[in-house]
Amino acid sequence: MFEYMIMPFKRYADFSGRSLRIEYWGFALLNFIVFAVIFGISMGLGLSLGAFQQIEQGGDPSLLFGTGFFVLIGLAGLYSLAVFIPSIAVAVRRFHDRDMSGWWYLGFIVLGLIPFVGWIATIASFVITCLPGTAGPNRFGMDPRDPTGAEVFA
Repeated sequence: MFEYMIMPFKRYADFSGRSLRIEYWGFALLNFIVFAVIFGISMGLGLSLGAFQQIEQGGDPSLLFGTGFFVLIGLAGLYSLAVFIPSIAVAVRRFHDRDMSGWWYLGFIVLGLIPFVGWIATIASFVITCLPGTAGPNRFGMDPRDPTGAEVFA
């Protein structure tokens, strides 16, 4: 499983070919874990939910800007920059696995900016990434589950 989680880093800016569901969702799981660890570290270094509650009660907003806040912003920002291109590339390859152009992904992002339509586009994009890829080769390459293209009972 870990191999699939880091595969988008190995195929950093490869927008061609196809990606399996396990690669896409493994990478999503890796990103979730990394952001959870960054959040945990920042909480340990001083960013606390109590500071948010004190600000809501009219406290000093500078309480948020401790060491933990800057660690959170710095680490999350660096990691976000590091995974920006691979996350787009793996999503495009996932769409390719469904025999859809990668431009559909851009369309879903643009539609996601429109109120109400964005919810529908997000759900549609989620469903597409959950569906299995087309069996056998398609216009974007060989089937990653069967790279030899051999059918047993052909």
